[in-house]
Amino acid sequence: MPLDKSGLLGLLEAVDDELTKKITLVAAGGTAMTLLDLKPSTIDIDFTGPHEDIAEFNRVQKSIPHGFEVQTWTNGMVFSQQLPDDYLKNSIPIKTKLKKTDLRALHPVDIVATKIGRLNERDIQDIESCIKKFKLKKSQISKRAKMVQYAGNEMVYENNLQYVLKGFFTGKLKKHRR
Repeated sequence: MPLDKSGLLGLLEAVDDELTKKITLVAAGGTAMTLLDLKPSTIDIDFTGPHEDIAEFNRVQKSIPHGFEVQTWTNGMVFSQQLPDDYLKNSIPIKTKLKKTDLRALHPVDIVATKIGRLNERDIQDIESCIKKFKLKKSQISKRAKMVQYAGNEMVYENNLQYVLKGFFTGKLKKHRR
């Protein structure tokens, strides 16, 4: 069941009410894109952040019945990619009424870098949205992707990166869908 921005913030308000300390959450994937108004909803909920903050978030969210799939990673790990240490500094603050949660979204170049690892049809659409709305440059994506550590076959990540760079910045992607 898709979750729109309002529903996502409602869930986070319920979690925020039960937190015992202040935490920082950085939305990733479709969650970040929904919070940044790049897409109307997300299928699942994805967060990264400091280890102890993710532990506190998970403790609380698991105690609240909500019916959504929530995936979390710590310290800039997202899916199978480890973002550089500056992911948190580069993330975009999301204005909310949350009292104990500093809610942020990955910077769009980090969203792109993490979506390159899987690169399915939905990821391609999401990458296109990030590039268009935030006017990302080929050099930004290339530089950031080379800073990402990929847990898996690094050749797959490199091939996906080249596919994205050539496709979106030479106009060949629409002709050569994967």
